[in-house]
Amino acid sequence: MDYIKFLAPGLIAISIMYSAFFECTYGSYVRMHYQKTFDAIITTPLTIEDVITGEILWGATKSLVNSTIVLGVVVVAGLADFPGIIFVPFIAFLSGLMFASVAMIFTAIVPNIDSFNYPFFLLITPMFLFSGTFFPLSVLPNWGQTMAQILPLTHTTTIVRDLSFNIYPPMELVGILYIAVLTVMTFYISVYMMKRRLIN
Repeated sequence: MDYIKFLAPGLIAISIMYSAFFECTYGSYVRMHYQKTFDAIITTPLTIEDVITGEILWGATKSLVNSTIVLGVVVVAGLADFPGIIFVPFIAFLSGLMFASVAMIFTAIVPNIDSFNYPFFLLITPMFLFSGTFFPLSVLPNWGQTMAQILPLTHTTTIVRDLSFNIYPPMELVGILYIAVLTVMTFYISVYMMKRRLIN
């Protein structure tokens, strides 16, 4: 296929990751530490778990909105096909939940806002480059292809690209299951860790 058609779904997947991760790292940290929004909310009948769940849902919602805008541009440019593209927003929200939950874990452990440079350099940037967004995974060495399958963005990118071209391989179910399991795990870990931080 043309490179532009290969790249377009990768840009959608990148917007999913960046939207959720930025919102639930820098955005959540500012609301928690500087604006004291979390403290204000907790004085109401809402619990800490409600606050963290709301933050993660908001991060996923921003992923949905931002990726849908990119998706609209891709569709107008004729770089994706119907009807598969209709299901991309559902994957965007599910993946947004995953990336938002991962981001909240880092928000729970960073000592200050400058420390967010570490997860961005050590986790987000490698995913950005080596998850099949800009070039096929087949150009990587065998060990690189294996490592890429561990990265969450790889599965999001693969599913979005397949849906964009109406390709429905059985391996998509494995990718969806991977995202769902990682979302549940990181969600509970992030709620537990944020609760410890806020209580202390």
